[in-house]
Parts: sequence; structure tokens; C-alpha cells
Amino acid sequence: MVNYPEKFEAFQSPGLKNWTDFEKNAFTPRPFNEEDVDVEIECCGVCASDMHKINGDWGDCPYPLAVGHEVVGKVVRVGSKVTLAKVGQRVGVGAQVYSCLKCKQCQNDNETYCVHQIDTWGQEYLNTGHITQGGYSSHIRVHEYWVYPIPEKLQSAQAAPMLCAGITVYSPLKRFGAGPGKKVGIVGIGGLGHYGIIFAKAMGAEVWAISRSRSKEQDALKMGADGFIATSEKDWNVPHKMTFDLIVNTANATDGFDLNQYLSLLDVHGRWNSVGMPGGEGFNIRNQSFIENGCFIGSTHLGSRREMLEMLQLAADKGLQSWVEELPIGQPGLKEAMDKLKNSKARYRSCMVGYDKAFA
Repeated sequence: MVNYPEKFEAFQSPGLKNWTDFEKNAFTPRPFNEEDVDVEIECCGVCASDMHKINGDWGDCPYPLAVGHEVVGKVVRVGSKVTLAKVGQRVGVGAQVYSCLKCKQCQNDNETYCVHQIDTWGQEYLNTGHITQGGYSSHIRVHEYWVYPIPEKLQSAQAAPMLCAGITVYSPLKRFGAGPGKKVGIVGIGGLGHYGIIFAKAMGAEVWAISRSRSKEQDALKMGADGFIATSEKDWNVPHKMTFDLIVNTANATDGFDLNQYLSLLDVHGRWNSVGMPGGEGFNIRNQSFIENGCFIGSTHLGSRREMLEMLQLAADKGLQSWVEELPIGQPGLKEAMDKLKNSKARYRSCMVGYDKAFA
């Protein structure tokens, strides 16, 4: 067994007033169980939900807190009952670290909807008194079910953002039939949206990027989009009314968002699926919005283990490339990553690297 510390280290957000002044602290992980895996972290993606949690958008936060839930690293310890991981293996950890694995949802590949689910950061773990700490840390301790082998063909910093951003869009694309003969729209060309384009195209669908302006049009086309719609242009929705089978909304804001115009794009019983989780009041919805085409509106949460493994293999087999900027883990790098999120400057996902130096 590889040596590792009894205490882990992390760059934690210290409080609401100075949430980007990440401090390097040591913390005691929860007790190690026989189905647990310890991972020495190599890199971790940066997600908008990390920002929303520590900047107060989502309410109370258990400071000090290390966020980050797109983890890739090396297994350094396994419990006596672990069968899904082995020491030395490169693995990933996403945004969830526990579900009961016994309920109806868990038994039907819907474990991300388990009422007992625990997030990678910011939640008490099974009445132990320990608050889960995320991937801006030297190590992470996880139940084996939530540890995923990374295909050899995928580079670590390429794979890391797929573990939340990627699976968040892959799951609805898979579940709602994106594929040959289907027209799919991706709203918002950011960290989530760029994966929406990449995966929908890889699955064989006709893919349209939908954004406020045309500033990201060329990038979207390079990602694989077949067309581009700019919603700031007059009558932007008219040529595409009732032509889309599925629209995945990844936008991180709802200001100035005329939902009726977007829903008008859907074919009869087409689906609008929102996966972004912005702060604020959200959409105002009336039943009249659904009458003309009988469309459905909803959301999805992450994706099952089966979908995660399938997505990673698809990316490996087809050589799918994330658009990722690498930044060194540490206070300056994390502050830069959060500033990029806050100002929509990331192109299109940030990944923290250099863990071997920061946690030497």
C-alpha cells in the first residue's frame, strides 16, 4: 500500500465575505470503511456549482469548504470489500459520493435521484459529523461505487470536466434519444454546452448551438454543431418552429430569457431539459406555454454509473476533445478560475493541475 497522510490538505473557501481567498488547510477525513477508496488527486475541473456554493448563491455554506467535484487521481488505498477499484489505478470521482444502492431508484440506474444521496462537497456524511470536502484537496475518500476507471486513451485534464459537466449533458441526451434522425438544440455555449454539442454530434444527431450572440459561432461549429441560432436577432425562432426533438438548456442565467420563444422550437411532445442551476427566481411558467405543441419541460441530475462509464468510453473511442484551460491549483489559480466563471471568460472549462507541487 502506498503511504499517504492521516490528514488531507485542501484549498478551502474561508467565508462568504472573502470566498475567493482560498486558504490551504489540513482536515481529518471521515473514518475509513471497508467499501471505501482513497484517491490521491492529480487534477480537478472547475464547475459553476462550485462558485454558486461558496459565493452564497445557493444559501448557507459550511465554511471552510473545499469545493471541486471533477476529480481524477490515483487510488492509494482500498477497503477489504472493494471490488471496483485497485491500488495504482487512475480513476475519476464526480459530484456524488454516496447513495443507498438499495432503493427503487438505485436499482434502476437512477442512483443520482436516491433520497439518501450525498454530494462530493458540503454535506454531512452519514451522521459522522464530517462534512464532505471536494477535489481542491490532496486526497479524497469515496465509496467504491462512485469511483470510475478512466480509459487509458483519455488524458487526465481532458477527462476531469466530463465527470460533472460531461455527464450532466450526456445523461439527458442518452435518455431522451439523441441520435441519427433527431434534431437537438444546445442552449448556452459554455462549460456544459460545449459538451452538449460534442456528445450530441458523436451520438449522430443534427446539432444546433443556441446562444445570445454569434460571438461563439465559429467555436460551436468547430465543436461539431451543424448550425447556429443567435437569440438576439429578430424573429430568431421563426424558421425553426416545431422542428427540434430535444433542447438541452445549459444556460447559467435566466435574465431576459423568453421561455415561450424557446419552447416554440419543439416538435409535438418535444422535450426542453434544463441542466444549469443558476441562482435567482428562475422561469415563470404558464400552462399556455405548452399548448401549441404539447411539449414537456423538466430537468435531469448528473447520470448513473452505467452512463458515466459509457460516456467515458465514447470519448475514448471517438477521440473526443474537451476544450479545457489548465490552471495551477492554489490561491491565485483558483481565484483566476472563479473570475473566469463569474465573468463567463472560461473557454470552455477550467481544470486545476499541479497537485504534486501544491501538496508536496
